[in-house]
Amino acid sequence: MAAGGLLLLLLLPWLAMASRSPPGCRIRITSKGLDLVKQEGLRFVEQELENITVSDLHGKEGQFHYNISQVKVVDLQLPFSDLHFQPRQHLAFNINNASISLRFRRQLLYWFFYDIGSINASADGVHIHTVLRLAKDEVGRLKISNITCNASIAKMHAGFSGTLRKVYEFLSTFIVTGMRFLISQQICPSLEHASLVLLNSLLDTVPVRNYVDEHIGIDYSLLRDPAVSPNTLDLDFKGMFFFRARENHELENHAVEPVIKETERMVYVAFSEYFFDSAMHAYFQAGVLAMELEGEKVPKDLEVLLRATFFGTIFMLNPAVVDAPLRLVLQVSAPPHCVIKPSGTSVSVSAFLNISLVPAGQPAVQLSSMAMETKLSAKVFLQGKALRVQLDLRRFRIYSKQSALESLALFSLQAPLKTLLQLTIMPIINGKHHHCLCTAGLGAGGFSLLHLLLLLPAERTKKGVQIPLPEGMDFTREVVTNHAGFLTVGADLHFSKGLREVIEKYRFVAPTPADPTSQPAAPSADPRQL
Repeated sequence: MAAGGLLLLLLLPWLAMASRSPPGCRIRITSKGLDLVKQEGLRFVEQELENITVSDLHGKEGQFHYNISQVKVVDLQLPFSDLHFQPRQHLAFNINNASISLRFRRQLLYWFFYDIGSINASADGVHIHTVLRLAKDEVGRLKISNITCNASIAKMHAGFSGTLRKVYEFLSTFIVTGMRFLISQQICPSLEHASLVLLNSLLDTVPVRNYVDEHIGIDYSLLRDPAVSPNTLDLDFKGMFFFRARENHELENHAVEPVIKETERMVYVAFSEYFFDSAMHAYFQAGVLAMELEGEKVPKDLEVLLRATFFGTIFMLNPAVVDAPLRLVLQVSAPPHCVIKPSGTSVSVSAFLNISLVPAGQPAVQLSSMAMETKLSAKVFLQGKALRVQLDLRRFRIYSKQSALESLALFSLQAPLKTLLQLTIMPIINGKHHHCLCTAGLGAGGFSLLHLLLLLPAERTKKGVQIPLPEGMDFTREVVTNHAGFLTVGADLHFSKGLREVIEKYRFVAPTPADPTSQPAAPSADPRQL
Protein backbone atom coordinates (compact mmCIF):
# COMPACT_ATOMS: atom_id res chain seq x y z
CA MET A 1 0.00 0.00 0.00
CA ALA A 2 2.82 2.36 0.95
CA ALA A 3 4.67 1.46 -2.25
CA GLY A 4 1.56 2.27 -4.33
CA GLY A 5 1.20 5.64 -2.62
CA LEU A 6 4.85 6.44 -3.25
CA LEU A 7 4.47 5.50 -6.93
CA LEU A 8 1.41 7.76 -7.25
CA LEU A 9 3.32 10.60 -5.62
CA LEU A 10 6.16 10.17 -8.11
CA LEU A 11 3.74 10.11 -11.05
CA LEU A 12 1.79 13.23 -10.04
CA PRO A 13 4.19 15.76 -11.66
CA TRP A 14 4.20 13.71 -14.89
CA LEU A 15 0.42 13.44 -14.90
CA ALA A 16 0.10 17.19 -14.36
CA MET A 17 2.34 17.87 -17.34
CA ALA A 18 0.46 15.36 -19.48
CA SER A 19 -2.88 17.03 -18.74
CA ARG A 20 -1.49 20.47 -19.56
CA SER A 21 -2.62 21.34 -23.07
CA PRO A 22 0.06 23.17 -25.08
CA PRO A 23 -0.95 26.53 -26.57
CA GLY A 24 -1.38 27.10 -30.29
CA CYS A 25 -0.51 30.77 -29.70
CA ARG A 26 1.54 32.32 -26.92
CA ILE A 27 2.03 36.03 -26.28
CA ARG A 28 4.83 37.42 -24.11
CA ILE A 29 4.84 41.00 -22.86
CA THR A 30 8.23 42.13 -21.61
CA SER A 31 9.29 44.86 -19.20
CA LYS A 32 9.89 47.16 -22.18
CA GLY A 33 6.31 46.66 -23.27
CA LEU A 34 5.13 47.29 -19.72
CA ASP A 35 6.99 50.61 -19.70
CA LEU A 36 4.92 51.74 -22.70
CA VAL A 37 1.74 50.55 -20.99
CA LYS A 38 2.78 52.54 -17.91
CA GLN A 39 3.00 55.78 -19.88
CA GLU A 40 -0.50 55.40 -21.28
CA GLY A 41 -1.81 53.99 -18.00
CA LEU A 42 -0.47 56.95 -16.05
CA ARG A 43 -2.45 59.35 -18.23
CA PHE A 44 -5.51 57.24 -17.58
CA VAL A 45 -4.92 57.25 -13.79
CA GLU A 46 -4.50 61.03 -13.85
CA GLN A 47 -7.87 61.39 -15.57
CA GLU A 48 -9.51 59.10 -13.02
CA LEU A 49 -8.04 60.94 -10.02
CA GLU A 50 -8.99 64.30 -11.49
CA ASN A 51 -12.60 63.12 -11.52
CA ILE A 52 -12.80 61.83 -7.95
CA THR A 53 -15.86 63.00 -6.07
CA VAL A 54 -15.62 64.02 -2.42
CA SER A 55 -18.63 64.18 -0.15
CA ASP A 56 -19.62 67.48 1.46
CA LEU A 57 -17.99 68.15 4.81
CA HIS A 58 -19.83 70.01 7.56
CA GLY A 59 -19.66 70.29 11.30
CA LYS A 60 -19.18 72.64 14.26
CA GLU A 61 -16.58 73.31 16.87
CA GLY A 62 -17.89 75.57 19.63
CA GLN A 63 -19.27 78.66 17.94
CA PHE A 64 -17.56 77.78 14.65
CA HIS A 65 -19.86 76.20 12.03
CA TYR A 66 -18.51 75.13 8.63
CA ASN A 67 -19.78 73.54 5.43
CA ILE A 68 -17.44 72.45 2.63
CA SER A 69 -18.93 71.48 -0.76
CA GLN A 70 -18.22 71.31 -4.50
CA VAL A 71 -14.75 69.86 -4.06
CA LYS A 72 -12.87 69.73 -7.38
CA VAL A 73 -9.38 68.60 -8.34
CA VAL A 74 -7.75 71.42 -10.30
CA ASP A 75 -4.23 70.02 -10.69
CA LEU A 76 -2.44 66.73 -10.25
CA GLN A 77 1.29 66.06 -10.14
CA LEU A 78 2.54 62.46 -10.31
CA PRO A 79 6.33 62.81 -10.48
CA PHE A 80 7.24 59.28 -9.36
CA SER A 81 5.39 56.20 -10.62
CA ASP A 82 6.27 52.59 -11.23
CA LEU A 83 4.55 49.66 -12.94
CA HIS A 84 6.20 46.25 -12.69
CA PHE A 85 5.49 42.54 -12.84
CA GLN A 86 4.95 40.80 -9.55
CA PRO A 87 5.00 36.98 -9.68
CA ARG A 88 2.92 34.93 -9.98
CA GLN A 89 -0.18 36.64 -11.40
CA HIS A 90 0.11 40.28 -10.53
CA LEU A 91 0.99 43.74 -11.70
CA ALA A 92 2.09 46.28 -9.11
CA PHE A 93 1.48 49.99 -9.70
CA ASN A 94 2.94 52.56 -7.31
CA ILE A 95 2.69 56.35 -7.14
CA ASN A 96 4.94 58.18 -4.70
CA ASN A 97 5.17 61.78 -3.47
CA ALA A 98 2.30 63.00 -5.63
CA SER A 99 0.40 66.22 -5.00
CA ILE A 100 -3.26 67.08 -5.56
CA SER A 101 -4.48 70.67 -5.79
CA LEU A 102 -8.12 71.25 -4.84
CA ARG A 103 -10.68 74.01 -4.84
CA PHE A 104 -13.92 73.91 -2.86
CA ARG A 105 -16.75 76.14 -1.73
CA ARG A 106 -16.86 77.30 1.88
CA GLN A 107 -19.71 78.41 4.11
CA LEU A 108 -18.53 79.53 7.52
CA LEU A 109 -20.34 80.95 10.54
CA TYR A 110 -18.46 82.26 13.57
CA TRP A 111 -20.64 83.96 16.17
CA PHE A 112 -22.42 86.62 14.12
CA PHE A 113 -20.01 86.57 11.23
CA TYR A 114 -21.12 84.64 8.11
CA ASP A 115 -18.78 84.12 5.18
CA ILE A 116 -19.05 82.35 1.85
CA GLY A 117 -16.45 81.83 -0.89
CA SER A 118 -13.87 79.36 -2.19
CA ILE A 119 -10.76 77.81 -0.69
CA ASN A 120 -7.66 76.50 -2.45
CA ALA A 121 -6.05 73.47 -0.83
CA SER A 122 -3.31 71.00 -1.64
CA ALA A 123 -2.64 67.43 -0.57
CA ASP A 124 1.09 66.68 -0.59
CA GLY A 125 3.06 63.49 -0.12
CA VAL A 126 0.37 61.34 -1.69
CA HIS A 127 1.37 57.67 -1.84
CA ILE A 128 -0.67 55.04 -3.68
CA HIS A 129 0.17 51.34 -3.83
CA THR A 130 -2.00 49.01 -5.94
CA VAL A 131 -1.64 45.37 -6.92
CA LEU A 132 -3.73 43.98 -9.77
CA ARG A 133 -4.40 40.25 -9.97
CA LEU A 134 -4.73 38.93 -13.53
CA ALA A 135 -6.70 35.79 -14.32
CA LYS A 136 -8.76 34.15 -17.05
CA ASP A 137 -12.52 34.33 -16.66
CA GLU A 138 -15.08 31.61 -17.37
CA VAL A 139 -14.98 32.16 -21.15
CA GLY A 140 -11.19 32.32 -21.32
CA ARG A 141 -10.75 36.09 -21.51
CA LEU A 142 -8.00 37.91 -19.61
CA LYS A 143 -9.44 39.91 -16.73
CA ILE A 144 -8.38 41.93 -13.72
CA SER A 145 -9.95 39.68 -11.10
CA ASN A 146 -8.96 41.60 -7.99
CA ILE A 147 -7.20 44.74 -6.82
CA THR A 148 -5.66 45.67 -3.50
CA CYS A 149 -5.04 49.35 -2.85
CA ASN A 150 -3.56 51.51 -0.11
CA ALA A 151 -3.48 55.30 -0.24
CA SER A 152 -2.12 57.87 2.19
CA ILE A 153 -1.62 61.63 2.33
CA ALA A 154 1.36 62.95 4.31
CA LYS A 155 0.06 66.50 4.76
CA MET A 156 -2.61 68.88 3.60
CA HIS A 157 -2.68 72.65 3.49
CA ALA A 158 -5.60 75.05 2.94
CA GLY A 159 -5.09 78.69 1.98
CA PHE A 160 -7.56 81.26 3.26
CA SER A 161 -8.06 84.91 2.36
CA GLY A 162 -10.37 87.64 3.44
CA THR A 163 -11.18 89.57 6.63
CA LEU A 164 -11.44 86.46 8.78
CA ARG A 165 -8.27 84.89 7.43
CA LYS A 166 -6.59 84.66 10.86
CA VAL A 167 -9.67 83.09 12.37
CA TYR A 168 -9.91 80.56 9.50
CA GLU A 169 -6.26 79.61 9.84
CA PHE A 170 -6.71 79.02 13.55
CA LEU A 171 -9.78 76.83 13.00
CA SER A 172 -8.66 75.21 9.72
CA THR A 173 -7.36 72.12 11.50
CA PHE A 174 -10.88 70.73 11.63
CA ILE A 175 -11.45 71.39 7.92
CA VAL A 176 -8.05 70.14 6.75
CA THR A 177 -8.19 66.98 8.84
CA GLY A 178 -11.65 66.13 7.52
CA MET A 179 -10.73 66.87 3.92
CA ARG A 180 -7.54 64.80 4.17
CA PHE A 181 -9.55 61.84 5.42
CA LEU A 182 -12.25 62.17 2.76
CA ILE A 183 -9.81 62.47 -0.15
CA SER A 184 -7.67 59.52 0.95
CA GLN A 185 -10.85 57.45 1.23
CA GLN A 186 -11.85 58.27 -2.36
CA ILE A 187 -8.57 57.44 -4.12
CA CYS A 188 -8.77 53.64 -3.86
CA PRO A 189 -12.48 53.31 -4.79
CA SER A 190 -11.77 55.43 -7.86
CA LEU A 191 -8.85 53.20 -8.91
CA GLU A 192 -10.82 50.03 -8.14
CA HIS A 193 -13.61 51.20 -10.45
CA ALA A 194 -11.07 52.14 -13.11
CA SER A 195 -9.50 48.66 -12.96
CA LEU A 196 -12.41 46.27 -12.39
CA VAL A 197 -14.88 48.11 -14.62
CA LEU A 198 -13.16 50.40 -17.11
CA LEU A 199 -9.95 48.48 -17.84
CA ASN A 200 -11.88 45.21 -17.95
CA SER A 201 -14.13 46.76 -20.59
CA LEU A 202 -10.95 47.41 -22.60
CA LEU A 203 -9.97 43.75 -22.22
CA ASP A 204 -13.42 42.85 -23.56
CA THR A 205 -12.22 44.12 -26.97
CA VAL A 206 -9.76 41.20 -27.21
CA PRO A 207 -11.37 38.52 -29.41
CA VAL A 208 -12.02 35.15 -27.76
CA ARG A 209 -14.11 33.24 -30.30
CA ASN A 210 -14.11 35.11 -33.56
CA TYR A 211 -15.57 34.24 -36.97
CA VAL A 212 -12.96 34.50 -39.73
CA ASP A 213 -15.40 34.02 -42.62
CA GLU A 214 -18.59 32.12 -43.43
CA HIS A 215 -16.82 28.76 -42.97
CA ILE A 216 -14.45 28.92 -40.03
CA GLY A 217 -13.77 30.76 -36.78
CA ILE A 218 -10.87 30.95 -34.35
CA ASP A 219 -10.74 30.25 -30.63
CA TYR A 220 -8.38 32.60 -28.79
CA SER A 221 -9.52 31.62 -25.29
CA LEU A 222 -6.88 31.49 -22.58
CA LEU A 223 -5.93 27.98 -21.50
CA ARG A 224 -4.81 29.06 -18.05
CA ASP A 225 -4.10 32.08 -15.86
CA PRO A 226 -1.21 34.26 -17.05
CA ALA A 227 2.29 33.36 -15.89
CA VAL A 228 4.13 36.36 -14.46
CA SER A 229 7.88 36.48 -13.84
CA PRO A 230 9.89 39.52 -12.68
CA ASN A 231 10.48 40.55 -16.32
CA THR A 232 7.72 38.97 -18.42
CA LEU A 233 4.03 38.11 -18.64
CA ASP A 234 3.11 35.05 -20.72
CA LEU A 235 -0.39 34.35 -22.06
CA ASP A 236 -1.24 30.90 -23.43
CA PHE A 237 -4.10 30.91 -25.96
CA LYS A 238 -5.76 27.86 -27.47
CA GLY A 239 -5.12 29.25 -30.96
CA MET A 240 -7.43 26.76 -32.69
CA PHE A 241 -9.54 27.29 -35.81
CA PHE A 242 -12.88 25.51 -36.00
CA PHE A 243 -15.48 24.65 -38.63
CA ARG A 244 -18.51 26.83 -37.90
CA ALA A 245 -20.98 24.00 -38.47
CA ARG A 246 -19.16 21.96 -35.77
CA GLU A 247 -18.00 24.55 -33.29
CA ASN A 248 -17.68 22.07 -30.42
CA HIS A 249 -15.32 19.78 -32.33
CA GLU A 250 -11.71 20.15 -31.14
CA LEU A 251 -8.57 19.09 -32.94
CA GLU A 252 -6.06 17.54 -30.55
CA ASN A 253 -2.83 19.46 -30.21
CA HIS A 254 0.24 17.25 -30.62
CA ALA A 255 2.52 20.03 -31.84
CA VAL A 256 5.63 21.34 -30.15
CA GLU A 257 4.89 23.88 -27.44
CA PRO A 258 6.23 27.34 -28.38
CA VAL A 259 9.09 28.49 -26.17
CA ILE A 260 9.88 32.20 -26.06
CA LYS A 261 13.29 33.03 -24.66
CA GLU A 262 13.76 36.53 -26.05
CA THR A 263 13.06 39.69 -24.03
CA GLU A 264 14.61 42.43 -26.21
CA ARG A 265 11.35 43.59 -27.86
CA MET A 266 8.16 44.84 -26.21
CA VAL A 267 6.06 41.84 -27.23
CA TYR A 268 6.54 38.39 -28.75
CA VAL A 269 3.85 36.27 -30.38
CA ALA A 270 4.54 32.58 -31.01
CA PHE A 271 2.50 30.30 -33.30
CA SER A 272 2.91 26.54 -33.33
CA GLU A 273 2.31 24.25 -36.30
CA TYR A 274 -1.01 23.38 -34.62
CA PHE A 275 -2.24 26.94 -35.16
CA PHE A 276 -1.85 26.64 -38.94
CA ASP A 277 -2.85 22.98 -39.14
CA SER A 278 -6.12 23.66 -37.34
CA ALA A 279 -6.96 26.34 -39.93
CA MET A 280 -6.40 23.93 -42.81
CA HIS A 281 -8.23 21.14 -40.99
CA ALA A 282 -11.24 23.42 -40.42
CA TYR A 283 -11.39 24.39 -44.10
CA PHE A 284 -11.02 20.74 -45.07
CA GLN A 285 -13.98 19.88 -42.82
CA ALA A 286 -15.98 22.68 -44.45
CA GLY A 287 -15.44 21.04 -47.84
CA VAL A 288 -14.15 24.18 -49.52
CA LEU A 289 -10.75 22.82 -50.52
CA ALA A 290 -12.25 21.60 -53.79
CA MET A 291 -12.85 22.91 -57.27
CA GLU A 292 -14.89 21.75 -60.24
CA LEU A 293 -14.36 23.16 -63.74
CA GLU A 294 -16.51 22.16 -66.68
CA GLY A 295 -16.85 23.21 -70.30
CA GLU A 296 -15.88 26.83 -70.90
CA LYS A 297 -14.49 27.20 -67.37
CA VAL A 298 -11.58 24.90 -68.26
CA PRO A 299 -8.67 27.06 -69.51
CA LYS A 300 -8.39 26.60 -73.29
CA ASP A 301 -4.67 25.82 -73.30
CA LEU A 302 -5.17 23.20 -70.61
CA GLU A 303 -8.06 21.62 -72.52
CA VAL A 304 -5.93 21.27 -75.67
CA LEU A 305 -3.12 19.75 -73.65
CA LEU A 306 -5.40 17.26 -71.89
CA ARG A 307 -7.12 16.16 -75.11
CA ALA A 308 -3.71 15.62 -76.68
CA THR A 309 -2.47 13.65 -73.66
CA PHE A 310 -5.50 11.34 -73.64
CA PHE A 311 -5.92 11.22 -77.41
CA GLY A 312 -5.57 7.45 -77.50
CA THR A 313 -8.26 6.93 -74.88
CA ILE A 314 -10.62 9.46 -76.48
CA PHE A 315 -10.08 7.97 -79.96
CA MET A 316 -11.38 4.61 -78.76
CA LEU A 317 -14.63 6.11 -77.43
CA ASN A 318 -17.98 6.49 -79.15
CA PRO A 319 -17.68 9.32 -81.75
CA ALA A 320 -20.65 11.04 -80.10
CA VAL A 321 -18.57 11.42 -76.94
CA VAL A 322 -15.28 12.62 -78.47
CA ASP A 323 -16.24 16.30 -78.66
CA ALA A 324 -18.06 16.35 -75.29
CA PRO A 325 -17.01 19.06 -72.79
CA LEU A 326 -14.25 18.31 -70.28
CA ARG A 327 -14.86 18.20 -66.54
CA LEU A 328 -12.04 18.61 -64.02
CA VAL A 329 -12.71 17.79 -60.37
CA LEU A 330 -9.83 18.83 -58.13
CA GLN A 331 -10.08 18.10 -54.40
CA VAL A 332 -7.71 17.99 -51.47
CA SER A 333 -7.65 14.42 -50.20
CA ALA A 334 -6.45 15.11 -46.63
CA PRO A 335 -5.99 18.20 -44.44
CA PRO A 336 -2.82 20.01 -45.59
CA HIS A 337 0.05 19.97 -43.11
CA CYS A 338 2.36 22.78 -42.06
CA VAL A 339 5.99 22.19 -41.11
CA ILE A 340 7.99 24.95 -39.44
CA LYS A 341 11.78 24.66 -39.36
CA PRO A 342 14.52 27.20 -38.64
CA SER A 343 15.19 27.22 -42.39
CA GLY A 344 11.60 28.14 -43.31
CA THR A 345 7.92 27.22 -43.30
CA SER A 346 6.31 24.84 -45.78
CA VAL A 347 2.84 23.45 -46.47
CA SER A 348 2.30 19.99 -47.97
CA VAL A 349 -0.91 19.40 -49.94
CA SER A 350 -2.18 16.11 -51.34
CA ALA A 351 -5.06 16.17 -53.81
CA PHE A 352 -6.62 14.18 -56.61
CA LEU A 353 -7.73 15.30 -60.05
CA ASN A 354 -10.44 13.45 -61.95
CA ILE A 355 -10.68 14.21 -65.68
CA SER A 356 -13.87 13.26 -67.49
CA LEU A 357 -15.87 13.89 -70.63
CA VAL A 358 -19.49 14.89 -69.93
CA PRO A 359 -21.67 14.30 -73.00
CA ALA A 360 -25.11 15.89 -72.79
CA GLY A 361 -27.74 13.56 -71.42
CA GLN A 362 -25.27 10.71 -70.87
CA PRO A 363 -23.13 9.50 -67.94
CA ALA A 364 -19.69 11.05 -67.57
CA VAL A 365 -16.78 9.12 -69.09
CA GLN A 366 -13.66 9.19 -66.90
CA LEU A 367 -10.39 9.68 -68.78
CA SER A 368 -8.03 9.66 -65.80
CA SER A 369 -7.79 9.87 -62.04
CA MET A 370 -4.46 11.28 -60.93
CA ALA A 371 -2.94 12.16 -57.58
CA MET A 372 -1.18 15.47 -56.99
CA GLU A 373 1.42 16.34 -54.36
CA THR A 374 2.32 19.97 -53.85
CA LYS A 375 4.78 21.63 -51.50
CA LEU A 376 4.48 25.35 -50.88
CA SER A 377 6.90 27.61 -49.05
CA ALA A 378 5.22 30.13 -46.77
CA LYS A 379 6.37 33.56 -45.70
CA VAL A 380 4.56 34.71 -42.57
CA PHE A 381 4.36 38.41 -41.75
CA LEU A 382 2.29 40.92 -39.80
CA GLN A 383 0.35 43.81 -41.23
CA GLY A 384 -0.99 45.90 -38.38
CA LYS A 385 -2.45 43.29 -36.02
CA ALA A 386 -3.27 40.88 -38.85
CA LEU A 387 -1.25 37.74 -39.47
CA ARG A 388 -0.80 37.12 -43.19
CA VAL A 389 0.94 34.50 -45.29
CA GLN A 390 2.46 34.65 -48.76
CA LEU A 391 2.98 31.35 -50.58
CA ASP A 392 5.36 30.22 -53.27
CA LEU A 393 5.08 26.94 -55.21
CA ARG A 394 8.23 24.86 -54.65
CA ARG A 395 7.40 21.31 -55.65
CA PHE A 396 4.66 19.78 -57.77
CA ARG A 397 4.19 16.14 -58.77
CA ILE A 398 1.38 14.20 -60.43
CA TYR A 399 1.00 10.47 -60.89
CA SER A 400 -1.72 8.03 -61.86
CA LYS A 401 -3.81 6.33 -59.21
CA GLN A 402 -4.42 3.46 -61.64
CA SER A 403 -1.12 2.34 -63.13
CA ALA A 404 2.60 3.12 -63.38
CA LEU A 405 2.32 3.16 -67.17
CA GLU A 406 -0.24 5.95 -67.07
CA SER A 407 2.04 7.84 -64.67
CA LEU A 408 4.65 7.93 -67.41
CA ALA A 409 2.08 9.27 -69.84
CA LEU A 410 1.15 12.00 -67.37
CA PHE A 411 4.75 13.16 -67.07
CA SER A 412 4.22 15.60 -69.95
CA LEU A 413 1.42 17.28 -67.97
CA GLN A 414 3.55 18.05 -64.94
CA ALA A 415 5.40 21.12 -66.24
CA PRO A 416 2.32 22.77 -67.88
CA LEU A 417 0.18 22.22 -64.75
CA LYS A 418 2.91 23.65 -62.54
CA THR A 419 3.16 26.68 -64.81
CA LEU A 420 -0.64 27.07 -64.66
CA LEU A 421 -0.53 27.09 -60.87
CA GLN A 422 2.35 29.59 -60.78
CA LEU A 423 0.79 32.02 -63.27
CA THR A 424 -2.88 31.84 -62.32
CA ILE A 425 -3.54 30.26 -58.93
CA MET A 426 -0.53 31.55 -56.92
CA PRO A 427 -1.10 35.27 -57.69
CA ILE A 428 -4.73 34.88 -56.61
CA ILE A 429 -3.65 33.12 -53.42
CA ASN A 430 -1.30 35.97 -52.57
CA GLY A 431 -3.90 38.63 -53.31
CA LYS A 432 -2.35 39.91 -56.55
CA HIS A 433 -3.49 40.11 -60.16
CA HIS A 434 -7.12 39.29 -59.56
CA HIS A 435 -7.79 39.73 -63.29
CA CYS A 436 -6.16 36.31 -63.77
CA LEU A 437 -9.34 34.84 -62.33
CA CYS A 438 -11.18 35.77 -65.53
CA THR A 439 -8.49 35.51 -68.18
CA ALA A 440 -7.55 32.03 -67.04
CA GLY A 441 -11.19 30.98 -67.19
CA LEU A 442 -11.21 29.68 -63.62
CA GLY A 443 -14.61 31.11 -62.73
CA ALA A 444 -15.85 32.33 -59.36
CA GLY A 445 -14.68 29.23 -57.50
CA GLY A 446 -11.34 28.86 -59.20
CA PHE A 447 -9.33 29.93 -56.22
CA SER A 448 -11.07 27.68 -53.71
CA LEU A 449 -8.52 24.88 -53.88
CA LEU A 450 -5.51 26.63 -52.42
CA HIS A 451 -6.29 30.14 -51.24
CA LEU A 452 -7.68 28.85 -47.95
CA LEU A 453 -4.82 26.52 -47.08
CA LEU A 454 -3.29 29.05 -44.71
CA LEU A 455 -4.46 32.42 -43.45
CA LEU A 456 -4.31 33.68 -47.01
CA PRO A 457 -5.21 37.21 -48.09
CA ALA A 458 -7.60 36.35 -50.92
CA GLU A 459 -11.08 37.85 -51.18
CA ARG A 460 -12.50 36.58 -47.89
CA THR A 461 -9.30 36.53 -45.85
CA LYS A 462 -7.23 39.34 -47.37
CA LYS A 463 -7.41 41.20 -44.05
CA GLY A 464 -5.59 38.29 -42.41
CA VAL A 465 -6.36 36.86 -38.99
CA GLN A 466 -6.29 39.25 -36.05
CA ILE A 467 -3.87 38.65 -33.18
CA PRO A 468 -5.53 38.95 -29.74
CA LEU A 469 -4.57 42.44 -28.60
CA PRO A 470 -6.89 45.15 -27.21
CA GLU A 471 -8.23 47.74 -29.60
CA GLY A 472 -5.99 50.78 -29.97
CA MET A 473 -2.76 48.80 -29.49
CA ASP A 474 -0.73 47.97 -32.61
CA PHE A 475 2.59 46.38 -33.60
CA THR A 476 5.60 48.13 -35.10
CA ARG A 477 9.02 46.95 -36.30
CA GLU A 478 8.00 43.29 -36.59
CA VAL A 479 10.59 40.55 -37.02
CA VAL A 480 9.58 36.93 -37.77
CA THR A 481 11.90 34.13 -36.58
CA ASN A 482 11.47 30.44 -37.34
CA HIS A 483 12.20 27.71 -34.82
CA ALA A 484 11.70 23.94 -34.75
CA GLY A 485 7.94 23.47 -34.72
CA PHE A 486 6.91 27.10 -34.18
CA LEU A 487 7.65 30.66 -35.22
CA THR A 488 7.81 33.88 -33.24
CA VAL A 489 6.99 37.45 -34.17
CA GLY A 490 8.92 39.99 -32.14
CA ALA A 491 7.64 43.56 -32.24
CA ASP A 492 7.32 46.85 -30.44
CA LEU A 493 3.99 48.39 -29.51
CA HIS A 494 2.34 51.74 -29.92
CA PHE A 495 -1.04 53.13 -28.97
CA SER A 496 -3.05 54.28 -31.98
CA LYS A 497 -5.87 55.21 -29.58
CA GLY A 498 -5.79 56.27 -25.97
CA LEU A 499 -7.19 54.03 -23.25
CA ARG A 500 -9.91 56.57 -22.48
CA GLU A 501 -10.99 56.76 -26.13
CA VAL A 502 -11.41 52.98 -26.43
CA ILE A 503 -13.08 52.64 -23.02
CA GLU A 504 -15.62 55.35 -23.79
CA LYS A 505 -16.38 53.70 -27.13
CA TYR A 506 -17.31 50.39 -25.49
CA ARG A 507 -18.36 51.59 -22.07
CA PHE A 508 -22.07 51.00 -22.59
CA VAL A 509 -21.77 48.02 -24.93
CA ALA A 510 -22.58 44.82 -23.04
CA PRO A 511 -20.16 41.99 -23.93
CA THR A 512 -21.60 38.72 -25.24
CA PRO A 513 -19.13 36.08 -24.04
CA ALA A 514 -21.04 33.16 -25.50
CA ASP A 515 -21.02 34.55 -29.04
CA PRO A 516 -18.12 35.24 -31.39
CA THR A 517 -17.05 38.86 -31.54
CA SER A 518 -17.87 39.14 -35.24
CA GLN A 519 -20.38 37.19 -37.21
CA PRO A 520 -20.29 36.91 -41.01
CA ALA A 521 -22.86 35.02 -42.99
CA ALA A 522 -24.22 31.67 -41.85
CA PRO A 523 -21.87 28.71 -42.36
CA SER A 524 -21.90 26.87 -45.66
CA ALA A 525 -20.64 23.37 -46.36
CA ASP A 526 -21.16 23.51 -50.14
CA PRO A 527 -18.06 24.69 -52.07
CA ARG A 528 -20.24 25.62 -55.03
CA GLN A 529 -21.90 28.31 -52.95
CA LEU A 530 -18.64 30.24 -52.74
